[in-house]
Amino acid sequence: MTIKTVALVTGGARGIGLACARAIRETHGVELPVMLADIDGDGAKTAAAELGDNCHGFACDVADTGQIDSLFDEIESRQGTVGILVNNAGIAMPTDFLDVTIDDFRKVIDINLTGSFYTTQRAARKMVADEVAGSIVNMSSINAQVAIPSIVSYCASKGGVMQLTKSAALALAPHNIRVNAVGPGSIDTAMLASVNANPDAMKMVMSRTPLGRLGDAREIGDVVAFLSSDKASYITGETIYVDGGRLGMNYTC
Repeated sequence: MTIKTVALVTGGARGIGLACARAIRETHGVELPVMLADIDGDGAKTAAAELGDNCHGFACDVADTGQIDSLFDEIESRQGTVGILVNNAGIAMPTDFLDVTIDDFRKVIDINLTGSFYTTQRAARKMVADEVAGSIVNMSSINAQVAIPSIVSYCASKGGVMQLTKSAALALAPHNIRVNAVGPGSIDTAMLASVNANPDAMKMVMSRTPLGRLGDAREIGDVVAFLSSDKASYITGETIYVDGGRLGMNYTC
């Protein structure tokens, strides 16, 4: 029996998540249903309508494992098995290190890291049961490698996502399920709006970006779509950094 598969993008209502959904649709064609999940359920439904036929939007807070289970139950009963998963939902919550509350720290970890783990596990269990050769792409960050003191919880979560990606890739390789991550640098999205509005902050960002410009969400989406495709069929456990050259920069020069 042929198993019908779909793509699912969390945090898909806007920004990088929506760009990933668009790129997946262009790469795989309209025959592949694309599901968008977001804590902003209305935004996810609006974005899905804009993407066109065979796309659907759902409300889901990935910090709530019950909501994740309900999301997958609904998708699996009505659409098919999730064969492509993009764990994009995430928050930052910048705060001075000494002022970070434990509740805020846990909130970022719950969404960015625990949510990615549970969604990956939930998707993988069904892929294994249905013998689907799937692809999971996690959204990491250059801050998995380089730290910013005002976003300690974000840095910790993205470092965790990097290691989650490696561990999951090893665990799922025998089932022909690939797990990779993308690590964006400074991308022109709402998360960077305060930097865009501050000339001094933007000057600092450009000083550490060899290509001399912000990245576009589409440039992240294209890499995610590549990793979800057969063109990346021998890549697993990797994080690809899309950062305009920042991680290669030698600050001691």
